[in-house]
Amino acid sequence: MVPVMDLWLAILLAAVLVFIASSILHMVLPFHRGDYRKLPDEEKLMEAMRNVGVPPGNYAFPCPKDPQDMGSPEMLEKYKKGPVGMVNIMPTGAPNMAKFLAFWFVYCIVIGIVVAYVTGRCLGPGAEYLAVFQIAGTAAFLGYAGGHAQDSIWKGQSWGTTIKHVIDGLIYALLTAGVFEWLWP
Repeated sequence: MVPVMDLWLAILLAAVLVFIASSILHMVLPFHRGDYRKLPDEEKLMEAMRNVGVPPGNYAFPCPKDPQDMGSPEMLEKYKKGPVGMVNIMPTGAPNMAKFLAFWFVYCIVIGIVVAYVTGRCLGPGAEYLAVFQIAGTAAFLGYAGGHAQDSIWKGQSWGTTIKHVIDGLIYALLTAGVFEWLWP
């Protein structure tokens, strides 16, 4: 068994490498540029939402009042008529990228801590390269990619976007696994 604190450098270095890789994937390469599309007549839709005062939050439309209402003739007609969707409304103002990036880096550290815990509980000092790589990589993959399919299943996100996020997660997992293997005591 290897204590988490003995892996602090691997945790930090993996977080830094994942942060850099994610910046390249999302800001330099064109890989994610088509993940979001502009709404038709965007300005008119935004003006309508401003006029009714939509506060920040997560919304489904049409939105039934309870699960039983989903099958009512009125709701079925609304679904049939469309559009049907989900939308996330954020606070007004320019996105605070510094805040988002700081939260992302903290998340990368949290993933590293979980990877250190799982790998450290499974293996002892001097463990074989492949064993460290497999366990650390699997734990990191679950942390970085494991939840993305839910967005396609439940929220209607395109499977193409989900697959791209899973590929990102695989890259992050491989980087994390490599760092943990390299710095394993």
